[in-house]
Amino acid sequence: QLQLVESGGGLVQPGGSPRLSCAASGFTLDYYAIGWFRQAPGKEREGVSCISSSGGSTNYANSVKGRFTISRDNAKNTVYLQMNSLKPEDTATYYCAFLPQKYYYCAGIPRGDECDYWGQGTQVTVSS
Repeated sequence: QLQLVESGGGLVQPGGSPRLSCAASGFTLDYYAIGWFRQAPGKEREGVSCISSSGGSTNYANSVKGRFTISRDNAKNTVYLQMNSLKPEDTATYYCAFLPQKYYYCAGIPRGDECDYWGQGTQVTVSS
């Protein structure tokens, strides 16, 4: 069965530094650029970060630039999102998704409506 599974979320204090994982099963991630997205209640799904298939190119939304780091370990079939200096406004459900070919080099931040295949999401709540 083909799956993308996000994990690593939970209740985090402001300033915390969790790491989210996006693990693939049933196929390999080697040939795909992957994006991280987030969606807060009542808001559209927002692109957060992009990483190319090799991991050589990355990009970030302005809201997280300098705080989040995307990486991948293709040998483990997993993409990560290291989240640092979390703020309450980072509270959202975080998703990963395959990205279309226009993001091969992650030259921009993808939109949620450009993606068709998602994981189930992991909730991140930033609160003291």
